[in-house]
Amino acid sequence: MSLLGIFNPKKRSGWALLVGSAFLLELAALAFQYVWDLQPCIKCVYQRIALWGICLAALPALVCPQSLICRLLSYLAALVSAIWGVKVAGDHLALQNAPNPLFASCELVPNFPAWFKPDVWLPALFEPRGDCGNIDWTFLNMSMPQWMQIIFVVYVAALTISLIYSLIKRKSL
Repeated sequence: MSLLGIFNPKKRSGWALLVGSAFLLELAALAFQYVWDLQPCIKCVYQRIALWGICLAALPALVCPQSLICRLLSYLAALVSAIWGVKVAGDHLALQNAPNPLFASCELVPNFPAWFKPDVWLPALFEPRGDCGNIDWTFLNMSMPQWMQIIFVVYVAALTISLIYSLIKRKSL
């Protein structure tokens, strides 16, 4: 399968890769939390929500890739979630890299709308217990928010490339 074949929006393979990768990242977050006892902060919880947004956004196109409406809905929602993820990871990095950590802190309570309370409904997944300023884990000298920012940028790039590819091949979208 060619790389462009993965980006073909009328095929399930790209949408399955999107759903599967976001879901695996959610499982990795739970492993960090429950196996290695790295508690999520509010910014981590927001990044988890962004990943769930990507995962859930891709489901309509995964189920019905031939439907233009399903694909457009999936593109729009997944791009919004991925872009929001880039922003939240960037905010998280700014907190971790603040020159004076005493003045750099995140909210104490998640700022969700009144109708959406994942931290109350599923506290095992979305209750923030950590501190945004702590750097408890690094890999290749990069903290988790740095990795997440890269991951979200890759999602934005892949979705954008797929969307552009489908617009160029007008019949495909």
